[in-house]
Amino acid sequence: MANVPTPHIGAKEGDFANTVLLPGDPLRAKYIAENYLENPRLVTEVRNMLGFTGTYHGKEVSVMGAGMGMPSIGIYSHELFNFYGVEKLIRIGSAGSLSEKVHVRDIVIGEGACTNSSWANQYGIHGTFAPIADFDLLRKAVETAEKQGVHAVVGNVLSSDQFYNDDPHANDVWIKMGILAVEMEAAALYMEAARSKKKALCICTISDEVLTGVELDSAERQTGFRKMMELALEIA
Repeated sequence: MANVPTPHIGAKEGDFANTVLLPGDPLRAKYIAENYLENPRLVTEVRNMLGFTGTYHGKEVSVMGAGMGMPSIGIYSHELFNFYGVEKLIRIGSAGSLSEKVHVRDIVIGEGACTNSSWANQYGIHGTFAPIADFDLLRKAVETAEKQGVHAVVGNVLSSDQFYNDDPHANDVWIKMGILAVEMEAAALYMEAARSKKKALCICTISDEVLTGVELDSAERQTGFRKMMELALEIA
């Protein structure tokens, strides 16, 4: 394509598969490539945001880091959708539980993504846009989780602009509204997919519990989310 490589992705035309898994951490992308993909090859390393393409059970799949926050995943998802012709993006990351229903290591599938961000303002919408997952991907993820014997909770997540929020009660209203977990990317990913007429899904593993203070360490967050990785690979 005429617009590749981009300022943020060094891959050439055809380097990415139809489906790309997007962990936030580029080292998690490297871990998935080295431990799950057959014949993985590095296709981009701009700003050390590593991206790989290989095969999983004979099917071509790519995995690439997407960074933290909506501005970061917004850049990568926009370029993958619009410049590289990628059709499906699956975010695989961590989230903090806001619900008594989900605990550390549980999997949450984001059916919808609320947000405290102004990301949607760029579209000039005179109202409130509801960012939602692609239903086909969502259904496939739920069915695959059931076949794998993996407990996955489906529902609304919160995509927050803040990791450290100065308001100690910022999550209270979201808890009251039944939000399952808080993360930082899904809403922008879902909006980019809607605007690009492509497909997206967010699958998260709970890394900490806001209500109880229980949390996983950084090493577990980087490599310990095996069930989420295998679920995403199966539906890619």
